Amino acid sequence: MAAPKPKKYVRKRAPKKKKVAVWKWHILAYTMLIIAFLIFHYRDGIGYFVTDLYERIFKKEDSKEVTVHDFRAMEILDKHNDHLFGFDVSHYQYDIDWKEIDSLYGKFAVDYVFLRSTMGTDGVDAKFTYNWKKAKSRLLVRGAYHYYRPDENSTQQALNFIKNTPLEPGDFFPVLDIEELPKEQSKEKMREGLKNWLLIVEKHYGVKPIIYSGANFYEHHLKEHFPEYKIWIAKYSLFSEKMNDDWHFWQFTDKGTVNGIETKVDLNIFKGDRYDLKQFVIQ
Repeated sequence: MAAPKPKKYVRKRAPKKKKVAVWKWHILAYTMLIIAFLIFHYRDGIGYFVTDLYERIFKKEDSKEVTVHDFRAMEILDKHNDHLFGFDVSHYQYDIDWKEIDSLYGKFAVDYVFLRSTMGTDGVDAKFTYNWKKAKSRLLVRGAYHYYRPDENSTQQALNFIKNTPLEPGDFFPVLDIEELPKEQSKEKMREGLKNWLLIVEKHYGVKPIIYSGANFYEHHLKEHFPEYKIWIAKYSLFSEKMNDDWHFWQFTDKGTVNGIETKVDLNIFKGDRYDLKQFVIQ
């Protein structure tokens, strides 16, 4: 019998390491740079967001307590110290002690105030008449706004505002507040109603009204259709640090603090000085 042949020794090769394509490393590096840039650029907003989240979870809501929103508000006011500041109220602020109102956070002068006058076809703000007189006694430039209900008759809404809002020389142009889409009609019909309200009110007071709305609502539903109107935009994002170029007023927080008012308050910035402000008041 022949001897068995010896087995050949086969050397096992180590598994090849998968090479990561160079382009993948580039994408990772660029992604990290973008993330680092965003964190640096929005560091204040990120800090406000985290702090606000902590306060919502662990702290009880207290209108007199200084919050992250107060710190953000003061920082934004500081960054716009060449502009004019004000606030707006309605009956949701209850009884206001107008004698106590002289500044925001004891540092920033108050130049104007907007007051809710009417809502829809027959609503009247319960505190408007009182606040309207008191605001004049404080020598603040006054403004009145109508809260528009898109499914109600626009002519009746305009007449409701006119009936209850005695604007005088030195007061702001009337303001139309539109914040919600209709449920019973199309967006086109809503815009027709808005234009009707604006024309009726303009004919009565002799000035073109100001439009107030949220930033997203204005961009998506109004901007292309009302380019000739002055605008007042509400945007409360913790990452927003300045006004857009086409905004005239910026309502940058609904959680501001004002001496003499127990609740949180909407704070506003006007893009301009006292001379510029004259272009927005009845002569």
